[in-house]
Amino acid sequence: MNFFDKVGKVALGSRLRLMTASITDDAAKVYELYGVDFMPKWFPVFYVLTEEREITITEIANEIGHSQPSVSKIVQEMITAGLVEENGKTNDKRRNIVALTKQGLLLSKKIKLQCVDVEAAVEALIAESNHNLWAALEEWEFLLEQKSLFKRVNEQKKTRESQDVQIVAYEPKYHVAFRALNEEWISTYFEMEETDYKALDNPKEYILDKGGKIFVALYQNEPVGVCAMIKMKDGNYDFELAKMAVSPKAQGKNIGWLLGQTIIESAKEQGAKKLYLESNTILKPAINLYHKLGFQKISGLATPYKRCNIQMELLL
Repeated sequence: MNFFDKVGKVALGSRLRLMTASITDDAAKVYELYGVDFMPKWFPVFYVLTEEREITITEIANEIGHSQPSVSKIVQEMITAGLVEENGKTNDKRRNIVALTKQGLLLSKKIKLQCVDVEAAVEALIAESNHNLWAALEEWEFLLEQKSLFKRVNEQKKTRESQDVQIVAYEPKYHVAFRALNEEWISTYFEMEETDYKALDNPKEYILDKGGKIFVALYQNEPVGVCAMIKMKDGNYDFELAKMAVSPKAQGKNIGWLLGQTIIESAKEQGAKKLYLESNTILKPAINLYHKLGFQKISGLATPYKRCNIQMELLL
C-alpha cells in the first residue's frame, strides 16, 4: 500500500475500487466453492427476488439503489441463465413483473447456506479489526447522502479561493468596475432602468454622499465583485443592500457571501437595526445567498424597479 501512503486520502476512490475488485474476485471463488453457477453482480437482485414472490424492475431498482437499466440488464442475464422468469410483460420493461423460476428457488436454498458462512467470515474479520468497516460504511453512506463528496470538495475549493479575496472600500479608481460589473449582471437577466443609471453613473452623489458605502472584492488584485449599502429614507430601514454583482469568471469563490458579510458588519458598526433588499426570484443562487445571510421575505414596500418581485429584510 506504499502508493496510497504517498498519495493519501485523495485516492479514496481508487482504494475502494481496488478493495471492491479483490472482494468481487473472492466472491466468484466462493460461489465456485459451493458449486453455484452464479455471477456476483446478480446477488442484490437475486436476494430481493428470494424475499418477494413477484416484483417489478422499478421496485427492485428502488430497493437496491441501482439504476433501472442496470437492473433490467441483470434480470435479462438471469432469465438467460434460467433463474428468473417474466410473469407479466408490458410495453414498459420497467413495469415487467419478474420472479424466480423453480431452478432459481432451488439455487436460493444453496445460496442461503453459503450466506451463513460468508456472514460468519465477515463477522470474524470485523472482530480482528480495530475498526468496524461495515458500521463505518453505513455512516459514510448516510453522510454522503446528506452532502455528496463533490459538494464537500466544492466547499473546500471555495474556502481556499476565498482566502485570496480581499474586500476593500470603494475608491474612485473602482468606478469603472462598479458600473461594468453591475451593467453586465443586470443586462444578462433584465434591462437597465433609470434608477440603475443614477446609482452607477454617480455613485459618489447617489450613494456615498448620502451616508452609504460601497465595497469592492479584489481577487488577485483585480476587482471582480461589488456591493453597495445605500442609506434609506424609509424610517423602517437603515440601509438597503444593493448593487451586488460578481464577475462570472470569479463566481464560486464565496465572493457574494464575503461582500454580504462586509455590508452587514459595516451596518452594525453604524448602529443600524434593519437592512432591506430587493431581488427577483429567478435569481435562485442570489436568493439562497440572502437566506444564508439571514434575510427573510417581506412585502408591501414601493419599489422603483420593474424587475423586483421579492423584498427581504434582515434584523441586526
